[in-house]
Amino acid sequence: MSFFDDDEGGAPRPAAATTSRVRAQPGPRRPQRTGRGGSDHDRHAMMVRRRIAAGVGVLLLIVIALVVNGCLKSGKESALKEYNSDASQLVQESDQQISRPLFETLAGASGKSPLDVEEEVNQLRLQAQTQASHAQELSVPGEVQDAQRNLLLAFNLRAEGLAKIANLVRTALGGQGKQASIYIAGAMELFLSSDVIWSQRVAPLIQQALADDGIHGESTSGTQFLPNLGWLEPTTVLARLTGQTSASSPSSAVTPGTHGSALLGVSVGATALEPSPALNHISGGSNPTFTVKVEDSGSNPETGVKVEVSVAAGGKEYKASHVINKTEPGATSSVDIPVEGVPQEAAARITVYVQPVPGETNAENNKGTYLAVFGK
Repeated sequence: MSFFDDDEGGAPRPAAATTSRVRAQPGPRRPQRTGRGGSDHDRHAMMVRRRIAAGVGVLLLIVIALVVNGCLKSGKESALKEYNSDASQLVQESDQQISRPLFETLAGASGKSPLDVEEEVNQLRLQAQTQASHAQELSVPGEVQDAQRNLLLAFNLRAEGLAKIANLVRTALGGQGKQASIYIAGAMELFLSSDVIWSQRVAPLIQQALADDGIHGESTSGTQFLPNLGWLEPTTVLARLTGQTSASSPSSAVTPGTHGSALLGVSVGATALEPSPALNHISGGSNPTFTVKVEDSGSNPETGVKVEVSVAAGGKEYKASHVINKTEPGATSSVDIPVEGVPQEAAARITVYVQPVPGETNAENNKGTYLAVFGK
């Protein structure tokens, strides 16, 4: 019994061991450990891919920014070049289509009907006003706003000058040439001012804007609307319009010897004005007083010498005058002439004119033109 008991008692042990071995089989779980290691590897790879994607995204943003910036820069360059081209074309048309026919008409006016001459000048006036309107319609980049303001001033001055001449030319050709020629010569100063504004402000400001944007090799057209300075002298204007010379009075009424006055200088306060094209900066408010020095340049004393000051600014003209009762040969007279209401911080054209005295044959030194900006 004990034998069988031993046999029976020993028999389950192997079975138990077998069962234990079966239950203890951990083999299938080892791949799970391998799986955990693979999961860490996948997670690391995913993080790397995310970083690469983020880097690519940042790179794409940089590329897009560069492309956009390049497009903006290219657009700005194109706008500046287009404005320069449009402004140059407009001023060339002004010289060729208005200035040239205007002075050809005036120089040949003596052989035409006064009405015909007036009509021709009026047509040019309308054309000048149209050009001024076209100048306002230009596409203006922000970098050339200052140039555009001066450009508009130049074209408006030309239109204003044409309007004044159109109103005077028939009078000048109809028997009152002496007086009308003085005002026509004054209108010619508007053309000179437009030329100076273009050469000293418009063209330099456009070129500066181009250079600041790295644009080189683009030229801005110049202009010369007033063909020569002779048109600023009333006697020359009269001679060119009518073929006649100015005669203040019969020769029998003029004292023998030379007669004449000379403008020696103009100042406002402590500021001595420099002739155009220099730009004078004048302080003292909107009611400046001009001190004018006049010399009796002849060999005779003169009486009733009239000195006129005109300030054109902001589309208006401000005038004042003073009469010197008597001048002596070689002596200098100084007169103060206040002008009221002059606008501040605006480009202004100042004209000082000493009217010719009887018997004066050369009035070239009777007039001075000055450009200025008035401040407080």
